[in-house]
Amino acid sequence: MSNRRAPPNPDFRPWNRKGGGYNLGMASATLETFPNPRPERDYEIAITCPEFTSVCPKTGLPDFGEIRITYVPDARCVELKSLKYYMIEFRHRGIFYEDVTNQILDDLVAALRPRRMTVVGDFSVRGGLKTIVTAEYRA
Repeated sequence: MSNRRAPPNPDFRPWNRKGGGYNLGMASATLETFPNPRPERDYEIAITCPEFTSVCPKTGLPDFGEIRITYVPDARCVELKSLKYYMIEFRHRGIFYEDVTNQILDDLVAALRPRRMTVVGDFSVRGGLKTIVTAEYRA
């Protein structure tokens, strides 16, 4: 077993105070949708992403949490595999809790145009503080 450290990740670019944030070249995954099988009825879909990760834009340290999405679809529903890949893209992105929660809501609303949607970012304790961010949309 070697005590040598792994070489630094060449894709990691620390916080750039002049540029205002990370520049990780995150390519946005396409959120795929499918037709709502029961558009005549209001029903709620709840999706939980219990292993959400992103990066603190100030320290470069990983942030962990759970993202909970609840929505009443109109004409379209989100395809779960595409949502999974979309969530994974935040793993290397420097973004504040408040911003990521609202970004997820904005992207999902743009893709789905639901009747209503709530996104909750329930982030793990860090530095003795727990943060829960809730963002809502109503048509």
